[in-house]
Amino acid sequence: MLTKRNESKPRRPTIVTVPCFSGAPWDLEGLTALSDLPLRTMRLPEGLDDVEDYADFVERQVSDLDCYVLVGDSFGAVVSLALAVRRPPGCRALVMSGGFAASPVRSRLLRARIKAARFLPGPLYRAITLRLHAASLASPYDIDGQVPWTKKKSRRLFAENTPYRSYVARAKAALKVDLRDRLDQVAVPTLIITPEHDTLIGEQAAGEMLEGIPDATEVVLERTGHMLRYSHPDTYARTVRDFLVGRFRDSDLELGGLCRRPAVGENR
Repeated sequence: MLTKRNESKPRRPTIVTVPCFSGAPWDLEGLTALSDLPLRTMRLPEGLDDVEDYADFVERQVSDLDCYVLVGDSFGAVVSLALAVRRPPGCRALVMSGGFAASPVRSRLLRARIKAARFLPGPLYRAITLRLHAASLASPYDIDGQVPWTKKKSRRLFAENTPYRSYVARAKAALKVDLRDRLDQVAVPTLIITPEHDTLIGEQAAGEMLEGIPDATEVVLERTGHMLRYSHPDTYARTVRDFLVGRFRDSDLELGGLCRRPAVGENR
């Protein structure tokens, strides 16, 4: 009697991108090095003040997927981490940039300044809070990126996408989150993308995640800052692609054209 071997077909992962503190969906057109895979993004819900509530939201966004890679930037990295520690069945890898497991703001003065934002609504929010926030995100390398970035662009990003109520709520969520005692529950390969210059987050945040997550790798991108996803989108996408190819080339994942070596001079 002949028996037929039960062979599962390679699965094609969806790249699920989780927004930063601004809440704005990712520009998927800029991720050309990942264009061979399905891409998905979203806008963060407004007014939530707990990271677990944001993780609930993202979990609902991926409920129809049986194979995906979580890619979170800044606040989105924290949300992605909060979901990853739950070990959702479809998640095959985790990528975080500019993230942290617990608030990196150690200074009492800076914490007080962040909390003071709730007393500055309306024009004061745009004129003071967003100006200070944009300054904390800035890097000397932003202007030389593939997409030159400025403090003015950061202020505009938040002014157009982040209502005052959501800014205050997300600041509260970021200040109180602490996932450090759950890092060992992340069960998928993890890439931590660290910019060379990031005064907002600092080196300790990446170190804590590297130490706590069982299968974590860090890549430090030279001449980039906290806003590297905006200023260096091609470098960002290539870094994610290289990680996926390196870890899953011989796995059951179908990576398609990601495994193809770009021709000389090809913009991939």
